[in-house]
Amino acid sequence: MRLRTGCQWRNLPPQWPNWQAVYYYFNRWKQDGTFERINAALNQSDRKRVGKEAQPSVLCIDAQSVKLNPMICEHRGMDVNKRVNGRKREFVVDTDGRLWVVDVHAANEAEGPASISLIGTILWRVGERLEKVYGDQAYNGAFAQALTEWSIDFEKASRPESTQGFVPVAKRWVVERSIAWTNFFRRIVKDYEYTLSSSVSWLYLANIQIMLQRL
Repeated sequence: MRLRTGCQWRNLPPQWPNWQAVYYYFNRWKQDGTFERINAALNQSDRKRVGKEAQPSVLCIDAQSVKLNPMICEHRGMDVNKRVNGRKREFVVDTDGRLWVVDVHAANEAEGPASISLIGTILWRVGERLEKVYGDQAYNGAFAQALTEWSIDFEKASRPESTQGFVPVAKRWVVERSIAWTNFFRRIVKDYEYTLSSSVSWLYLANIQIMLQRL
């Protein structure tokens, strides 16, 4: 309910347990990695459902800048290109748009250098099958070099510079579609969280709901 409607903790329906109890388990599962494990297990089940290996061999990465609640100052920055004062989300999805790894940081941090810390999580989550990662120009520097050190190919998938307006980019449009799916969840259309870990958890929960609907 909180994910779809943006309901505040204190405004949970009366038939639910006390909101402090619900938040206790949300916070506990956020800290011990329960949401990430559930997300990975559902991703694997959905891949098997469509006849694919449980672990992907190809991933796509892209970022989304979102506004931050004006009352929050922690981890805030200005994305001058998007003109967004808030935070930036790094999405790592497979070729069907399933979210495997996500990170959140201030919007003024460049995508490439900021996403280097994700590589260890990606390898741990996906395993040895990973062969290639697609991304745009922002990841073609430090991030691509870091992948090379792990014998993983990086391929830049960007629209031609001469084109104008929105153009779907082959092999990378899936991550842009996954980012668009966040619009179906009012809780994450904008960032309302004081902590980055809570922001990350809500994004995993959104993918968990999508996977449950597919299964």
